[in-house]
Amino acid sequence: MSAVAHTAPRPSAGARLVSDTGTSMLRILLNYRHSPGLLAASLGVPVVMVVVFGYVFGSAIQVPGGGDYREFLMPGLFAMVATNGIMPTMVGAARDIGRGVTDRLRSMPVSRTGLLLGQTLADLLVSLVVLALLALVGLAAGWRARHGAAGALEAFALLLLFRFVMTWVGTLLGLLVGKEEAAGQLSVVVFPLAMVTNAYVPTGGMPGWLRVVADWNPISSVVEAARELFGNPAAPGTAWPMQHAVTATLLWSAVLLLFCGPLAVRKFATHGR
Repeated sequence: MSAVAHTAPRPSAGARLVSDTGTSMLRILLNYRHSPGLLAASLGVPVVMVVVFGYVFGSAIQVPGGGDYREFLMPGLFAMVATNGIMPTMVGAARDIGRGVTDRLRSMPVSRTGLLLGQTLADLLVSLVVLALLALVGLAAGWRARHGAAGALEAFALLLLFRFVMTWVGTLLGLLVGKEEAAGQLSVVVFPLAMVTNAYVPTGGMPGWLRVVADWNPISSVVEAARELFGNPAAPGTAWPMQHAVTATLLWSAVLLLFCGPLAVRKFATHGR
């Protein structure tokens, strides 16, 4: 009798996407496990930020309406944690290209979307820990979520959404740059983008043209939305994104994700061709 060969059924596209996403997440999380200094830096920076901005610079900054500056500041620091998702993913994507990791991954029968999605979700887990630590430090410094648990959960969900979007922006930039050193140097571009916002000071005291830039900066929308949801002091101004901060944040997030996500997957799949 001749042996009948049986081939295992090929997994569906959905099952492969889930499996490859989980594998990619694990790869990034193991990188944090084997790089305790990287994790320590991620957790230590929020503490330094609260001390420097809340206690050193805070004494010289007046909040409109006489509110407490540290309560005004904390949503801005939360938004900075969300925005900083650009840098590690940008450098990581460029590093993988330089070391040939991207080419090896593309040679395997794996989901391109799953690989990138796993990286962004792993970053989201790390950022959740960082946000939790920053919230604890803020509570110790006197910050409070004045609109209760429901408002706080909505605010943190919005911050995590923006962090998720920023990781896709960073991934696309890293794939476009292709070199780890160049990606690291792009921080000089990201830094002004984060500073020309309402995160640290009200925009009312800025020159007219700069205030327009700050009020329409997507990060300012995230900051203002977080202040509204937490019930913290705010200085929203008259620009549409400041008057409708939650809506503006959702719109910015949707536009950036729909633009950067597919482009990042396409660039990953076609790099070097």
